[in-house]
This record gives sequence, C-alpha cells and structure tokens, in this order.
Amino acid sequence: MTDTQSPANPPMARGAAVNQPGGRSALQHLLQGERPYMLYVAFAVMLIVFSLASPWFLSIDNFLNIGRQTTLVSIIAVGMTFVIISRQIDLSVASTLALSGMSASLAMAFVANNWVVGAVAGLGTGALIGLINGVLTTRLEIPSFLVTLGTLSGARGLALMVTNTKPVIITNEYYFAIFGEGSVLGVPAPILWTLGVTIAGILLLHYSVYGRRVYAAGGNPTAALYSGVHIKQVTTLAFVLTGTLAGLASLILSARSHAARPDVVQGMELDVIASVILGGCSLFGGRGFVLGTLLGSLIIGTLNNGLVLLGVSSSLQLVIKGAIIVAAVAFTRR
Repeated sequence: MTDTQSPANPPMARGAAVNQPGGRSALQHLLQGERPYMLYVAFAVMLIVFSLASPWFLSIDNFLNIGRQTTLVSIIAVGMTFVIISRQIDLSVASTLALSGMSASLAMAFVANNWVVGAVAGLGTGALIGLINGVLTTRLEIPSFLVTLGTLSGARGLALMVTNTKPVIITNEYYFAIFGEGSVLGVPAPILWTLGVTIAGILLLHYSVYGRRVYAAGGNPTAALYSGVHIKQVTTLAFVLTGTLAGLASLILSARSHAARPDVVQGMELDVIASVILGGCSLFGGRGFVLGTLLGSLIIGTLNNGLVLLGVSSSLQLVIKGAIIVAAVAFTRR
C-alpha cells in the first residue's frame, strides 16, 4: 500500500511512537491516538440506547452471546492490526479460516481423531497461507491488496475442492470442549480464547522489540530501514501471525458447529478490517493499538445484536450499520 503524506500527518509523526519507552501503562494505550475518547463515548451511548430500547439487552446471557458472536472477528482483527500498522492489508482471512477449518477436520477424520492433530493442521494451514502472502508481498514486491485478493479466491476454491463442497463432520469431544463448548467459571471457551489472544497481542505489539519494529516499518519505512529494521521480515511475520489467528478462529468455529464447511464466513474480512480501522488504526500505517481493535469489534457486534433484538429488518440493519461505522470513524479521525 502506498502512503499519502500531508503536513497535518507527516510520516515521522506517525512513527514517533516507536521511540517511546516500552513500559507505558494500559491507560496510556487506551488514550493514545486522535480523539480516541469518542470511540469509548460512542460505545457507552450505544449500550445505553439499546438498554433502554430492549428489556433483553442488559443481561449477562446477552453479553456472553455478544462475546461469542464477535469471537472470530476479534481474534483475527488482532492479527490484522499488525498487518495494517505495517502499512499492508490482508483480504484473505475469511478464506484462510475456511481452508484451515477443512484442514483440521480432514486431519482428524483421516489421520488421527485427536484434537492436537486437528489444532496443528488448522493453525499450520493458516500460518502457511500467511507466509505465502508475506513472501509474495515483500519478495516479489506485489501490493498486498492484489496478493491477498488472489489468495482469497485461491484458498476458498481449494476449500471447496478438497471435499467437493461437502462439510466434514467432527466427532472429537475434547476438541469441542477446548475450542467451542467448554467454559471456565461460567465464561465460554471462545471468549477465553479472545481474551488470551488480546492479551498476547497487547504484549507483543506494545511491549516487545518486534512491536516497535512494526510501528517503525509502517510509520516511516525509510527511517526504519536505515535504523537496521528488516522491514520484509517484520511484514512477513505480521502476515503469518494473521494467518495463524485465522486458523485459530477456524478451530473455534468448527468446534462450535461440530463440522467444517468450505463456504463459511464469506465477506467476514470486511468486518475484520472495519473493526481495526474503527478502533483507531490508520490505513496508511504506523498507528493503532490492540485494545482499540477489540473495542471496534465489540461495537460492531453490539450493534448487530441490538438491532436484531429491536426487530430491525436485515436490509435496514446493513444501512444503519454502515452509517454508524462511517460516522464513528469520521469523529475519531477529526
């Protein structure tokens, strides 16, 4: 992706966060960016409006339902945050999820009916697709938009081919418990996976050398290159991370469905990218944070849930959802 420079938002300003100390508090991460408080205010207002409009919205069961519904988007969006901060984009995450789920289910069906085998196959497939995206983008210098548009089609087609468009049934009870139906202290496993991935993403992006290099690669590639940052390696690892998390999301979805289907979550990449941008990440690279991405995902999930509870038609839901996302991004960018 190409950068658009302007006096109001110069590259060096976007990359300045790289030079800040790593031991920053969580509150500073919550408050970084351009007017991020508008995002929190918008979320609070949304909660109040839906609570007043629907007697079923303000309940623990409904909030747990929102958490389960947003799991897939939230997990993949953590990886997408790294990709977009490094000034790239990945359109193939939904197809990667579909192919990874098929790999996991086929491995358990024909190799060994063991959840570890399925998990390794699913995560490995996601990581491999991410590696392909990263290598083609950095080594052949093809824009990531075009590369991942190609893998979007290729991975989806391969997922449809391997079983002739038929689903593959999963029977391993441990697989269901670990990734889909289990719980700890009443908290469903998918939500626990989301929390775990979010915490790991925060530590990796905001408190590690690799995270600082991601900001440098996206904020000011020229300065980063002269500072000794291996931009190609950093970018490739960001794609691998995103692919791996898409693989994890496939395990959660297939465990919840007791089967893997090749035609699932078509178009989900748009919700993933919207969550990252809504959470304060810049499409031009160099700016973003994981907690903002999680909040962006929760805003989209809460909006979907609230509109369903209010009985809004599906067509009107799309109109309202699009308008609110555009308005929220406009306010947070002012």
